[in-house]
Amino acid sequence: MRLLLLLFFVATPAFAQYKGPAVEVCRAYAKREIARDGTRAKDVIFEQDQELTLERYTRNVGSQFVSSILTGNGSVVIDGAPSAELSFICLLADDKRAVFFEWMPRSNPSAFKQCSRDATRIRECLQILLQVAETDLTQSYASPFLDARERDQGTGKEVFADAFRKANDEWKQYRDAECARRRDLTPQGVPADDWQLACVVDLTRRRLLDMR
Repeated sequence: MRLLLLLFFVATPAFAQYKGPAVEVCRAYAKREIARDGTRAKDVIFEQDQELTLERYTRNVGSQFVSSILTGNGSVVIDGAPSAELSFICLLADDKRAVFFEWMPRSNPSAFKQCSRDATRIRECLQILLQVAETDLTQSYASPFLDARERDQGTGKEVFADAFRKANDEWKQYRDAECARRRDLTPQGVPADDWQLACVVDLTRRRLLDMR
């Protein structure tokens, strides 16, 4: 059934950003679902951005009538840990009654948002995220590096392995230089060191996606 819902969502045309009562209805439904699952969430946040849209549906899903579908991005804020940055789909019988809610994976979440939803220990949180991202990236290098070594086997040289190392070194130089540049663009009220560190996390995660 959930796969069917996602197919309906993809096939339905989107409208402009929504700001009506269904937002709080779905958020309250999401909080009840999280509490029922036993997750100790501090809060549930829905992003008020262009991704927050309400699409009219007015059909049955199984035996349940659905008048509209609210979709967008949000997060589950957890005490003492980075927030879970996700996307969501919420089905409504009407603007005041939600009947289904599901979180979905969100690619490239903002590290700074993950660590600043709960404004305590932001630097420590970012350092943890960077450690995880760099560990995952190092592990992702294993297979392509072994492939490069195999291509070099029998040649007496390390042409492909050296090219792989050079690409990784130059990417890291780019990452550090780009985040140093973005440091100068730090928003007012945000520590520049935190903004720069969050950039390093974000670019490391993107590199990991490229390597996959």
